Amino acid sequence: MALEAGGAGMVYLDYNATAPLRPEALEATLSALRSVGNAASVHPAGQDAASRVNLARRQLAHLINCSPGEIIFTSGATEANNLALRTAYASGGVLVTTAVEHPAVLEAARAITADRPNSLVVLPVDGDGILDLEPVIAACDEGRVALVSVMLANNETGVLTDLAPVIKVAREVGALVHTDATQHVGRLPLDLNELDVDLLSLSAHKFGGPQGIGALFVRRGTALPHRPLLVGGGQERGWRAGTLNVAGIAGLGAAAEVARRGLADEAARATKLRDALEAGLRSRLPESRVNGARVPRLPGVASVTFPGVPADAVLAAMPEVAASDGSACAAGAPSPSHVLLAMGRNREEADSTVRFSLGYATTKRDVERAVDATVRAVSEVRSAMVATAEV
Repeated sequence: MALEAGGAGMVYLDYNATAPLRPEALEATLSALRSVGNAASVHPAGQDAASRVNLARRQLAHLINCSPGEIIFTSGATEANNLALRTAYASGGVLVTTAVEHPAVLEAARAITADRPNSLVVLPVDGDGILDLEPVIAACDEGRVALVSVMLANNETGVLTDLAPVIKVAREVGALVHTDATQHVGRLPLDLNELDVDLLSLSAHKFGGPQGIGALFVRRGTALPHRPLLVGGGQERGWRAGTLNVAGIAGLGAAAEVARRGLADEAARATKLRDALEAGLRSRLPESRVNGARVPRLPGVASVTFPGVPADAVLAAMPEVAASDGSACAAGAPSPSHVLLAMGRNREEADSTVRFSLGYATTKRDVERAVDATVRAVSEVRSAMVATAEV
């Protein structure tokens, strides 16, 4: 069924999976779809398409404060992550990442180092999801590190990583630095003149753009060979062959522009709504626990464990609320959240955790409805489990 976030029907609290398409992004996408022209063509129709791409490149560059020429458009963050890791690791050495990365990084890292498993170092985090700097230093001291890849914001818990000390350590051993900033871009300020990473991945649909379009930032001057995943016509300066998705790119640019204009106010508003959600759940379900609550997190992200109550049953009992029992990319997987396990939770705790993620269209009323529905659903599931056990 069609869903409009903030409408009278479903309460949509799954922005970390995908944000509702912003009206401005929809308008830009439709406008591009109504036009004809390949952005590589030299005739007026082609140049119109190229101008839409160039505008979007500038809009995205403005959001993350980089040069438009440092942006490569991709099909999304998964492709951007794969391109970044495969290119930066081309010369071999050691690849360092963390246990709480998105599968688009972890699985890519494992595939890249499959013939040399000892060249992959996966660093642990503490109970709050924070990376300790000492293992980073140790990993960099033990071998020739080619690449360090650490996410800016976790997709399941919202926990933020302070990359500055990680970058410092990596620079001391001559390693390149990549960050998966998929959940961070468009939600918190990001200045790539200050954040000295070599590569950064993002997806438009996390900040209100279309699905199926993203980008890889490659800092100018970074010593990288061209190792495209897709070869052909040499688009995107040889980094990514294939006819450009003009409509998707236009939508990405429009979403980036809108997100940039309201960034500070929206972050504060989303944080206030998230805090209200967590306070309401803790007040009425005092046994519930918020993962990562003691450390800086993304605005609008709440990972809440309801001990002993399976998250999938809770979600099934409240169909009027769109939330998640982990990463949408791992939906249906039989294994529990690797992020929560890395944070020291046991399997039962991981399986009893619901992720609520709020965003630009979430209202106070949405939060109130979500709290009511969650409390009711947890109580119903718990009662059903007691009744079943007594049979």
